[in-house]
Amino acid sequence: METSEGRTPAASSEEAIADSAQHGYTGDKDAYLRRLRRIEGQVRGIARMVEEDKYCIDILTQVAAVTKALHAVSLGLVEEHIGHCVVGAASEPDPDLRAEAIDVKVKEAAGAIGRLLR
Repeated sequence: METSEGRTPAASSEEAIADSAQHGYTGDKDAYLRRLRRIEGQVRGIARMVEEDKYCIDILTQVAAVTKALHAVSLGLVEEHIGHCVVGAASEPDPDLRAEAIDVKVKEAAGAIGRLLR
């Protein structure tokens, strides 16, 4: 049975539990937010450059800098996911649940990495 969002009830409850749990990046949350705000400012600067008809190569240079900064944030989050969520799944005391939990967390990481590489 699926919910109106297309998820199974089990997936919904798993997501609710995951959303209430502390995430791997929580300890570095302020640093991530600072980096994202800096990136946000860079993007606004790029928009301003376009509005002011700046040289296209200068704009592309700034786009590359933002892309690199976003990749750095993404890689940090992937590392946090593996170090916290995957390792946490590996510490599940029930062997049957452990294997499934590890599989789910590794697939999440692989999917995220795949989306980053597109």
